[in-house]
Amino acid sequence: MQSQIAEYQDKGYVVARGLFSQEEVARYREHFMALRESGVAYPGDSAGVDIGSADPLKRYPRMIHMHRWDQLSLDWMLDERIGHWLTAFMGTEPYAVQTMLYFKPAGGRGQALHQDQYYLKVQPGTCMAAWLALDDCDEENGCLQVVPGTHELPVLCTVEADTSQSFTDVTVPLAEGMEPAPVLMKAGDVLFFNGQLIHGSFPNSSKGRFRRSLIGHYIVGDAEKVAKYYHPALRMDGSEVRLDIAEGGSECGVWVEKDGAPAVALQAAKVVVGGKETE
Repeated sequence: MQSQIAEYQDKGYVVARGLFSQEEVARYREHFMALRESGVAYPGDSAGVDIGSADPLKRYPRMIHMHRWDQLSLDWMLDERIGHWLTAFMGTEPYAVQTMLYFKPAGGRGQALHQDQYYLKVQPGTCMAAWLALDDCDEENGCLQVVPGTHELPVLCTVEADTSQSFTDVTVPLAEGMEPAPVLMKAGDVLFFNGQLIHGSFPNSSKGRFRRSLIGHYIVGDAEKVAKYYHPALRMDGSEVRLDIAEGGSECGVWVEKDGAPAVALQAAKVVVGGKETE
């Protein structure tokens, strides 16, 4: 485990190979496909379900906060294997705040480069993700792309994303010389990554393959605040912990040149109100 901790501290992410068995992965795939293909709109299905849509992501929209109504999701989020790895990386047992299921069928758009902490707004500290591959993931079916070492950056200011390639409309710019690297995974592998790490994915360009993933978001166990959307937080034994609500409008970073090299300068975050930007 010490080598994985060192790798995480250096790169901001680590892949735990084969953390879940093929039998477990098959059960998760069958379970969530049955839920999604029922056509029922579950709590958190803000995108809606449109079985007849030409957009693959409307036929198979992501699920969010399943642990609030689905026992299998809750059991997975609090699984002791995940807790063990997260505790090793964070230095203390985390709080669990979100589950997500991405189906990403063939032809589905990816998600533009982003940082999870932009959304969770954990104070103090940051968040972490546990990203379980339910299918083998490669560049053809839109595996995750990460920018190693960016976990040491602050939260960056966002710019508009290309929505023909991404289902989200904002992204973070990269400095010259930075490139995302694909993370190739087998079903059952879990990618653990820091909330500051820049990551995203490209569209699924395969002819008929899914790229399904089960994801948990966690925050440091000494956090005092998290964004409203992520309440209530849970201890890893399932009990609730009361935290304050983190509000928006904090500083974010922009790329500048310093001594001939890219550097980040902080500025007041821009907030859109009524179609106009305010600080």
